[in-house]
Amino acid sequence: MVEVLKSGLFSTIQDLGRFGFQRYGVPFSGAMDAYSSKIANTVLGNNENDAVLEITMTGPRLLFKTQTVICLTGADLSPKLNDVSISLNKAIKVKAGGVLSFGKLNYGYRCYLAVLGGFQSESVMESKSMFSNVTKANKIAVGDSLKINTASIFNLEHNATLKVNTNHFKSKTIEVFEGPEFESLSDSQKALLFNQEFSVSQLNNRMAYQLNEKLENNLAQIITSMVLPGTIQLTPSGKLIVLMRDCQTTGGYPRVLHLNELSISRLAQKKPNEKIRLKLLKQ
Repeated sequence: MVEVLKSGLFSTIQDLGRFGFQRYGVPFSGAMDAYSSKIANTVLGNNENDAVLEITMTGPRLLFKTQTVICLTGADLSPKLNDVSISLNKAIKVKAGGVLSFGKLNYGYRCYLAVLGGFQSESVMESKSMFSNVTKANKIAVGDSLKINTASIFNLEHNATLKVNTNHFKSKTIEVFEGPEFESLSDSQKALLFNQEFSVSQLNNRMAYQLNEKLENNLAQIITSMVLPGTIQLTPSGKLIVLMRDCQTTGGYPRVLHLNELSISRLAQKKPNEKIRLKLLKQ
């Protein structure tokens, strides 16, 4: 078990998502930065879909009651094991009684903690991803006990490490495809989308990221239609809303653009007021 001594701002168990239940209105969920989540599991030799702990902006304090091997990826939240700084993207042995803590946010926004064999929380609708009204809780809380497997002595000899592309955190470029209503935009609207920088609003979470800058909008609303993580909606007020992993399954705003998988992961690492540029990819 891993005991939660401090929960952090918003820490939640996630795998790669819940597929096949969207017709019932159930979101995909899953790791916001799937790229970093997969790296953490890969370093440990886990299945890439094994459940990890997604940690947003400020980290928890965790007491390991059994020995294991961990890997931290994504944002750098100054992690420490027993008050000694540890590296990201590297297999780290943890003995029973070890305490993992976090400090200053140096870059990125979301950190991922993988343990050997993955977190063993309950699977609901073929996924361990936490989401309100689907799982018992939507985030971890102080006093929770997170179930993990005990690592054998052999597994404790894990020494893997991976080098990560730092552009994942530094690049402003967010690659997009045309959405179903893209051609309803005027030429000047299209030019504005790709010739200016946008900044992330304070209104951002696992459901959606709003952008601060507005785009003049005279488009009619559409009949309620399917939306997906990565869909960019244009609201009547001109706000651009980028739907993320916990988004609804239908919407009535024009779907002007759509992020590719890697760009969803990159946007998930952007803090409020960070700048991005949209780059159109030809299909």
